[in-house]
Amino acid sequence: MSNKTKTTARPNYVSTTNACKLCTPLGASLAFRGVEGAIPFLHGSQGCATYMRRYIISHFREPVDIASSALGEKNAIYGGGPNLKKGILNVMKKYEPALVGVATTCLTETIGDDVPMNIKEFRAEFGEDLDLPELVQVSTPSYNGTHTDGWHGAVRSLVEQLCTTKADAAHRVNILPNMISCEDVRHLKDICRDFGIDATILPDISETLDGPSLEDYVKIPSGGTPIEGIKTMSGSKGTIEFGRCLPKETGGSSLEAAFGVKNHRIGLPMGLRESDRLFEALEDISGTPMPRRYELERGRLVDAYVDGHKYIFGKRAVVYGEEDLVVGLCAFLAEIGVDVVLAGTGARNKGLDEAIAAVTNGVARIAPEVREGVDFHDIAAEAETLAPDILIGHSKGYRYAKAWGVPLVRVGFPIHDRFGGQRTRHIGYGGTLNLFDRVVNAFIEKKQADSSIGYGYI
Repeated sequence: MSNKTKTTARPNYVSTTNACKLCTPLGASLAFRGVEGAIPFLHGSQGCATYMRRYIISHFREPVDIASSALGEKNAIYGGGPNLKKGILNVMKKYEPALVGVATTCLTETIGDDVPMNIKEFRAEFGEDLDLPELVQVSTPSYNGTHTDGWHGAVRSLVEQLCTTKADAAHRVNILPNMISCEDVRHLKDICRDFGIDATILPDISETLDGPSLEDYVKIPSGGTPIEGIKTMSGSKGTIEFGRCLPKETGGSSLEAAFGVKNHRIGLPMGLRESDRLFEALEDISGTPMPRRYELERGRLVDAYVDGHKYIFGKRAVVYGEEDLVVGLCAFLAEIGVDVVLAGTGARNKGLDEAIAAVTNGVARIAPEVREGVDFHDIAAEAETLAPDILIGHSKGYRYAKAWGVPLVRVGFPIHDRFGGQRTRHIGYGGTLNLFDRVVNAFIEKKQADSSIGYGYI
């Protein structure tokens, strides 16, 4: 049987029911939160910031401040420039940030606010009298993308607006890790340290969105990518950028075009083969062979694949979420003999079918049905006829997993109905092993729960 991916034409649009995506400025806010001393700032209505704070806080279990220009009806007619300037001044007074990351919203994009001009005017008006923070702006209308577009747009804006000259940092390596968890970022730091690589990871949410308990409230948490580190990315020896569904123009491509920093684009390192590509890239850049620690991790992963194969081979899975996460999950599931019967994402025109084909051809037993631009109404209508044995994705799929009586393994963002989503490791050999254990145990628990005997030994 051919295992070429299949893409089904989307029926005529009626309405979105339970979207399989989040809004664009939310992703930008998350990325700005991964910069040292930064405050995300939404140029739009107060409700946008409130909604995003609620979503982010319930996943990361951390206080998250997102500033807003708080536009009202008058501003929708006359423009929001004065509110933007006043809002930045208020943020400077209250937080004393090192950087303000300004993301637009549907309202300001629709009325046509010229945010770059507003920021230029702000610098001219207050630059002589005040010590201004770095001001970085990104265009993020939600009607033209998803939260991943906002994330990648913010990363690109940080690079392009802060890297203005060629730096002297040939000993450093840039890593643009995509939307991975706080624990994944910490693991990535450990890997770089073990390779002896001095890395600038942008953004670094490992502390800013998963920090320690403190006696006193801190307005801006410690951690994040240092601003000076971002400015020196223009002189690094190379960039490693995670993602097979990235936009054509990214932070990595901008550094390569403007400063000649070679961009190594690899898939999200989930599964054995995609993790191999990460370690090969690190070996190539560092000139250092894989440390023994990761040879052992790789070996344990292969051993686990052998031991757990009997529990999962031939099972049918529906996967959904951020486009590059879906590709990584498909790569991983193909390796372990789980058939992906449907792979869905809320994003559009990301080349998801080609990316999934690249990681599953010659490995997967059947061709996954690939759907872009879908909501959960679409996913449920199609998946119900495919008789899945498991769902793998974020919390918004729970309703369907419960209705169909199948387990849900929670990965990605947002995870609202379980604890510790920000501390789940997915990448590398160790992260893949963690995910493999969770998938196998989900099937074992399902068999045990459905049995009248109980199976005390499986």
